[in-house]
Amino acid sequence: SPPGLLLLTSFLLHVKENRATPTRLVCDNRLIQKYIVEAKDMEKRVGQCQALPALSCPAVLPLVDFTFQQWKSKSNETKRREILCDLALLVGAAAGAQGQVSDECGARQLSQLYRHANSFFLLLQTFSWEAGHWEPSCSPHSMEQTHITSIFLTYRQLVQGKLRFFFYDLAKVLCK
Repeated sequence: SPPGLLLLTSFLLHVKENRATPTRLVCDNRLIQKYIVEAKDMEKRVGQCQALPALSCPAVLPLVDFTFQQWKSKSNETKRREILCDLALLVGAAAGAQGQVSDECGARQLSQLYRHANSFFLLLQTFSWEAGHWEPSCSPHSMEQTHITSIFLTYRQLVQGKLRFFFYDLAKVLCK
C-alpha cells in the first residue's frame, strides 16, 4: 500500500546509524500531522460506507485515552511499550473485522487501517531504550465493540493522542 509503504520507507531512509530511531518521522512534525489527517479521512470514509454490519465477533479495542500529567510522568520506553500494546490490539481488531465484512467499501477501509496500524507497530518495535525485546505479553485496558466504526475512532484517537505526543517527546531528545 502506498501510505503504509511510505511510512516504512520514510523510516528506513531516515534511521540514524548509531541508533535505530526514525529521525525524520520524529523531527518533521508535518509527517505525524499527515498521518493524523489520513486517520481522520479513513474514519470519515468508513462512515460513508453503506450498511456496515455489526461484528458477530466483537473487536477488542484498547482504551487509548490518557491524562497529560500521567503521560508526562512516563519514560519514553514505557510510552513506546504502551503504544505497542495498543497497536497490537488495533491490528488484531482490524484483521478480525476484515474477515467479517463483505462490503467492498468497509473491507477496503479496514485493509488500509490494518496496513497503517501495522506499519506503526513494526516501526515502534525497531527501537528501544532498554535491554531486551518487546514481548507481546502486555494487557492494556480494553473494551469490546461490535461497530466497525469504533476501530477507526480508536485508531484516530491513538494517532492524534499518544502517538503524536510520543513523537513530540522523542523530538525534544533527538532533534537538537
